[in-house]
Amino acid sequence: MCNDFQLLLYEGTAAHSLAKIDSYDLGGETIPRETREYTIPYGGWKEVLDAGGWVGATDRMEPIEVALSALAACINVGISINAAANGVDIEHLETRVGTDFDPAVLFSLEELKAADSVFENLTAEVEIDGEDLDRDLIDEWARRAPVYTFVSLAQDVDIAINTPAEVAGDDYPVTTDE
Repeated sequence: MCNDFQLLLYEGTAAHSLAKIDSYDLGGETIPRETREYTIPYGGWKEVLDAGGWVGATDRMEPIEVALSALAACINVGISINAAANGVDIEHLETRVGTDFDPAVLFSLEELKAADSVFENLTAEVEIDGEDLDRDLIDEWARRAPVYTFVSLAQDVDIAINTPAEVAGDDYPVTTDE
């Protein structure tokens, strides 16, 4: 069993966060390595931020496109790992993913209950070349990718909100020695 945790820091500008990725757990052991200390700036498309009135907007990786690229990468991993395990040589493998996205819920233009309509038409197109390829087997291997499972199955996210501790008021009577 692997556990992978990521830290995302708000940078003080709406739509800008900085992801910090480092160690992970494998079989109960934490694997720390300096070579795994990645920092990824997330944000939005400059044109969208400009249209929203952001001053000094910069073009950064948008979280949805990063999620889609993670899906494509993981499908490629699922296919290539299983192909190697089954003695199938791949000469070319390319995966394109896409979705129609409506940000109305994000911008509070729609109620949260409409969140299930934010994404429509999530597609993955796999282009693969090699000898003796079996379409059904390739499809199965693609569906074995963990990120595929992550985005395709209904899952609840346990969100824990931590806020600063409340200051206790003077609930106790004050006594003085006179």
